[in-house]
Amino acid sequence: MSTFVLIHGGGDAGWSWHLVAAGLRARGHDALAPDLPGDDASKTLADYADAVVEAVGDKRDLVVVGHSFGAFTASLVADRLPVDVLVLLAGMIPSPGESPDEWWANTGYRDAVEEQAERDGGLTGNADPFVSFYHDVPRELAAEAMGRERDHPSRAASAAPWPLEAWPDVPTRFVLCGEDRFFPPGFFRRLVPERLGIVPDEIAGGHCVALSRPEEVADILAGYAATASATRAER
Repeated sequence: MSTFVLIHGGGDAGWSWHLVAAGLRARGHDALAPDLPGDDASKTLADYADAVVEAVGDKRDLVVVGHSFGAFTASLVADRLPVDVLVLLAGMIPSPGESPDEWWANTGYRDAVEEQAERDGGLTGNADPFVSFYHDVPRELAAEAMGRERDHPSRAASAAPWPLEAWPDVPTRFVLCGEDRFFPPGFFRRLVPERLGIVPDEIAGGHCVALSRPEEVADILAGYAATASATRAER
């Protein structure tokens, strides 16, 4: 059994993982999805990591998963706890000394969105969240998700540099969403090898795939945990 530490993205709460968490528990694992501190402009990335570490307590056999902006926090948690595998789900991969605010320009995100929008008729980057974020999420569930949005991350967290000198020395996997209209798939197919030196895995679905395809996400995560467990047993 692994313990999955599910870290939500910007504007979200732990609730965004509730369907995936249920799927992981049905597969015999433990799962926790803490709410990161929201609505507090003074909170930093370190504060977010503190909240996750406190929620984990003495649990072991950890698989840390960061969605979208949650990658900034997930990577810090993986540097502080004994983690079997770190997973980024459509995650913003930071570089040492780079703030989240700087990430967008440094990665060429805007150009990637504009290029994809030209190809798909303006679906990518669309101002309507039902088009750009929740297009494949059941409407009622999407409306509930929007009703739960919070003021997260804080200005302090977005402005401060990612504090690590290098990527954590932890096995890392990346899952991109093949129908993502926020982070175009081609953008991550380029960025992941550049920044992590690995080839991303892919799942069908949009940016909020934990709500639109939770069973598929749970399957992928459980597969990563099984590989990590086998590696641990060989040591």
